[in-house]
Amino acid sequence: MKMIGVIGAGTMGTGIAQLFAMSGYEVVFLDIKQQAIETGINRIKSNLERMVKKAKLSENQANEIVARIHGTTDWSKLATADYVTEAVPEKMTLKHEVYRIIESYCREEIIFATNTSGLSVTEIASVLKRPERLIVTHYFYPVPIMKLVELVRGAKTSDETVLTVKKLLTTLGKKCIEVKESPLFVVNRLIIPMINEAIFVLQEGICKKEEIDEAMLLGADHPVGPLALADIIGLDTLLYVIETLYTETNDPKYRPAPLLRQMVRSGNLGRKTGKGFYEYDGKQTNDTQTNASHTNVSPINTQEVLA
Repeated sequence: MKMIGVIGAGTMGTGIAQLFAMSGYEVVFLDIKQQAIETGINRIKSNLERMVKKAKLSENQANEIVARIHGTTDWSKLATADYVTEAVPEKMTLKHEVYRIIESYCREEIIFATNTSGLSVTEIASVLKRPERLIVTHYFYPVPIMKLVELVRGAKTSDETVLTVKKLLTTLGKKCIEVKESPLFVVNRLIIPMINEAIFVLQEGICKKEEIDEAMLLGADHPVGPLALADIIGLDTLLYVIETLYTETNDPKYRPAPLLRQMVRSGNLGRKTGKGFYEYDGKQTNDTQTNASHTNVSPINTQEVLA
């Protein structure tokens, strides 16, 4: 594989494009909005500039990486791709529309990968003529740094597809784990209930918010407390993720904390609105979202917290 198609110039799509370009691949970087592409490429340039300042890259290497990324709004450019991955918002109708389009342009042997943490890969693949070539590659933020990728096969995903993608991701320096298709897979399935339970603890007056976070910082050696992490994720996104888990499993242990629902209704969504469980100076971009539209379920990362 030499040419990689990346669809979606949001935070996760941009990180995926940077990852492949840094690993020596040419990248067709596609979004329906030219402004989104420009914003994504500028973000990549900023990331690489920081690496140059830290002497992790030379300036020439950074320039070569950027030169390998070819931004476009033209779907037909995907005809040159050897592999296509997308990170568009977590809406099944949108995913279906994207795959109908890209299948019409790509060679029939091309493998497709979806970056999702909440939708069924089997259902996404249902619109494909060859559903065996679709797999979930669930990256974690920030994509170039985090080593893990969750691989999730659908009902018809072939063994060849899984093996090929594993080999490809190994060239990127990633560690893959195979996960059975299930709501939120593994990492988010563990972290999301923890955050929700922390909100219940606050709601019940068991402990102050600062002390809840400090308990996990000092008692469990987490790099960020659950309530601070909720603010970073965005409380509306968090509620959506919890509701997805609750609906898919029909298990009352995953019911969203009423306090979380109340805060979302009040418009206090965390860092991106300037107020959540904590208050912040001005509105900030919610970088944990997987797409520029901020409607996608977020891959949660507790290893590196970025405002």
